[in-house]
Amino acid sequence: MTTLSAAPTTTIGRTRSRLSSLVWALTATHFVTRAGGVARSFLVLYLTQERGLSATTAGAVVAAVGVGDIGSQLLGGWLSDRIGRRRTMLIGFLGTAVALIALGAATTLPAIAAAALGIGLMGELFRPVGSAALADLPPSERIRAFGLLFWAANVGYTISTVAAGVLVRHGYGVLFWINAAAAVLAALIVWRCIPETRPVAAESTRRALLPTLLRDRVMLAMVGIHIVYFTVFMQVFSTLPLVMTGDGLGPGTFSMVLALNGIAIVVVQPIAVRLLDGRDTASVLAVSMLLAGVGGGASAVVHGSVAYAAAIIVWTLGQIGVSVLFGATFAGIAPADLRGRYMGIASTTWSLGAVLGPLLGTAVLDHAGRSTLWVTSSALGIALFIAQRLIAPSLRNRTNQLAGGN
Repeated sequence: MTTLSAAPTTTIGRTRSRLSSLVWALTATHFVTRAGGVARSFLVLYLTQERGLSATTAGAVVAAVGVGDIGSQLLGGWLSDRIGRRRTMLIGFLGTAVALIALGAATTLPAIAAAALGIGLMGELFRPVGSAALADLPPSERIRAFGLLFWAANVGYTISTVAAGVLVRHGYGVLFWINAAAAVLAALIVWRCIPETRPVAAESTRRALLPTLLRDRVMLAMVGIHIVYFTVFMQVFSTLPLVMTGDGLGPGTFSMVLALNGIAIVVVQPIAVRLLDGRDTASVLAVSMLLAGVGGGASAVVHGSVAYAAAIIVWTLGQIGVSVLFGATFAGIAPADLRGRYMGIASTTWSLGAVLGPLLGTAVLDHAGRSTLWVTSSALGIALFIAQRLIAPSLRNRTNQLAGGN
């Protein structure tokens, strides 16, 4: 295995070809895992139709995957600082393949639940670890690198949603095997193409995370802001389908709206990376979160497919702005010896938002109606804008301080 003693971190930063190979290899792993991630979309149907579980029990199994996802972000960050980025990615991808095959073969509820939890724990290890590997790069390269990963993951996800619908006609079993094969292929890419990037200092330093984190007001504020943002962000996937159904629009229209989101990301995101590189991070995040809140909120009160499409475009522009800067922003405030764990906590904000968003959004929609949902979402977008502007000076100071240390 390539180590930093044989290939110093500074070499990665100084040689453009070396940098490109690392970024492109990580991009390939993200694309392969997302494009091959065909099993999860049909997990509920598999459990109810193939294994005969009730809808409630199947929902509990899917929830077990979600719980594993949250743990995966923290575990991935911790392992990447302890045993290295490369080893952790290999464990994650190979562990995912084993868990997928186990779930496809499991026939009893305890075995199904255990395999589902395993998929959650292993399946997202690469997210904080890949982010930590890119965070090890020089600050000037991070936005482009993180932007490329975000773009590749969305292209892969778009492919998987289409492919899964075709492949499932041949049975659910083929989904698990293809998903497992994609995980093994990603592991091969890591083994052959990705060097270890963990800073040498991180190998000898064993600073505890919690005491440092509790004193880090900038990190705590950014975590809180992003949990709220992702809670608002998830309304498009949780409450929007219900709102559109209330307008008499079917699943086909909702799918077209989501397809518009995917097309906009594929087309606009590479342009956004070039436009946003060098811009003030706090200002871009503030405007992007405002757009996401207002656009997502507007989708709760507009009517007609054209109006929904317009609201989603506004929401997507906000999504692109946040996603392009998300990894680079947290990388810029992470201490070198805690970089993996900081990126793990950053990734957890998405997982927590994915849990809170559907719960809170559907509750507001059920008990207060569409107008209140729009007002709440828009108000949160404005609050996020203000919060991001208030933290801007501290965020800039921290980023500049750590960049100078690098």
